[in-house]
Amino acid sequence: MFTRTQTRALRVGNLPIGGGAPVSVQTMGNVDPHDAAACLRQLVACAELGCEAFRLTVPDEAAAQALGEVKRGSPIPVVADIHFDWRCALAAIAAGADAVRINPGNIGSRARVQEVARAAKARGVPIRIGVNAGSLERGETIVGSALKHLKLLEDEGFHDVVISAKASDAVSTIAAYRELAERTDCPLHLGVTEAGTLIPGTVRSAVALGILLSEGIGDTIRVSLTARPEKEVKVGLEILRSLGLRAPGPAITSCPTCGRTRVDLARVASQVEDALETLYRDRGPEARRFPHVAVMGCVVNGPGEARGADVALCGGDGEFSLYVRGRFAAKVKEEEAVRKVIEHVVSLR
Repeated sequence: MFTRTQTRALRVGNLPIGGGAPVSVQTMGNVDPHDAAACLRQLVACAELGCEAFRLTVPDEAAAQALGEVKRGSPIPVVADIHFDWRCALAAIAAGADAVRINPGNIGSRARVQEVARAAKARGVPIRIGVNAGSLERGETIVGSALKHLKLLEDEGFHDVVISAKASDAVSTIAAYRELAERTDCPLHLGVTEAGTLIPGTVRSAVALGILLSEGIGDTIRVSLTARPEKEVKVGLEILRSLGLRAPGPAITSCPTCGRTRVDLARVASQVEDALETLYRDRGPEARRFPHVAVMGCVVNGPGEARGADVALCGGDGEFSLYVRGRFAAKVKEEEAVRKVIEHVVSLR
């Protein structure tokens, strides 16, 4: 485990952030913020995958009221995302938001930020100063803007502050967070803003967040993707798992396929992964042991991988050889393979 930078502790609803608490995973809704039912459905789907805080944009009073409805049905903390109109922050706080994110580059005057701080302090609601490279005040740097607005809040006696300082490339993001970690003890929310679609966004986020987390920097993360928020949650959790910052969960080994493959390996591997995710969703760190499942396309590496797996599939021509703890068990048809894997995983629990 990495030695983590010690930051001040706070709570977003029931979620501890900073002070050595486990690194948490957040995401943001992308449905109509006025449709409370749709927002809650998306939130619950993300929470079931392991998301620990869910952010909703609040562009107006009606969206603030919808956030309040979502909050009442939510199993995890709800964060209000505020741009341009400080009154939306006040409305979201009054509606029950567990935290507010404000962007100093567009929230308005010092007096308006101070008013938000006073309302948040009265309700015990933390504030995230969310600085993005694309919305800086003229002449400001990412870190300079964040620290200026941190001082503004602290001058009001407000200290429950999380800071994010996101650029759209990994190198600038890493540099900004390293500087912040040296200059403040505020908890840091890591992310690469506007990282891109699934593949480039995942790579940029994994590089930046992986480097920072391995240096002990970061208390909570969001992977920003041009994709459904469920994908962001999955990528975020996998980043933490790869660094040993989260219980590993079921391990899936699968090959990249080649011209020898005579089964739809990508489909089978994805279905096995989804089925295992559902099976172990509620077990978390309480599980004594997570299974290792190998899904291989042919006989080149399949039997070898099978020896080190609890359950393994080795592809043939429209069928798989099934191995259990390294021993051949049966031939199974391609359409039955996923069900057979899960049956054997359950029998080994």
